[in-house]
Amino acid sequence: MRWFIFSILTLLCLQRVEAAELADSTVCECTKKGEISIIEPDTMMYNRRVFKYRKYWAALIPTHAIIQNAGNMGLISAGIGWSYGKYRQWETALLVGFIPKYHSTRPKITSTLKETYVPFRHYYRNGWVSELLTCGLYINTVYGHEFWKSQPGRYPDGYYKMLSTRFRANVFLGQRITKLIPYNKQKLLKSVSLFYEVSTCDLYIRAMFQSNNVELQDILGLSLGLKFQLL
Repeated sequence: MRWFIFSILTLLCLQRVEAAELADSTVCECTKKGEISIIEPDTMMYNRRVFKYRKYWAALIPTHAIIQNAGNMGLISAGIGWSYGKYRQWETALLVGFIPKYHSTRPKITSTLKETYVPFRHYYRNGWVSELLTCGLYINTVYGHEFWKSQPGRYPDGYYKMLSTRFRANVFLGQRITKLIPYNKQKLLKSVSLFYEVSTCDLYIRAMFQSNNVELQDILGLSLGLKFQLL
């Protein structure tokens, strides 16, 4: 939520800076008839600095939002993300999830850092796009005193021969179908994508190799989600 508020404020500030620069440039270029205004070297250096400054800060503006179900992130997760790369084939997302209490004493909150790679896309008529392969990894954590990063000191060394219960490393494969919104109808969104992912985590993979009773289908989970492209 802090990242989202910070990004919105940054976008508003950039718009004000752009308006001020446009006004300044208009005044400078309005000269007498037949004369050409000459930009001083100091002004050119200043404009370059402003351009770089705006470019770096603009990179912090989220390009899409995600809502996702399951996937070791909680019953429901939501967050913002950034697309980048020459063909926008890389995506980084931050999500916050919710786990109902079920049989435990209280509900829990999760957070996830997710990296996605989209190697290729296929464009169809009428604004449809398919991404036949998406893959990546993500790290998520559950907040609560029941989960620990390393074995608590109250247990003897090596008592629990397992990984951290607070952080989970996950890998996934999936697919997407996207509907592009016509340019003249774009208001808040550029496109909407429906996706699914099949994932597993490090703890499940370790269990499969340690026990002959655990099969591949036992460690895989299905996740469904929506992606809303903003920029």
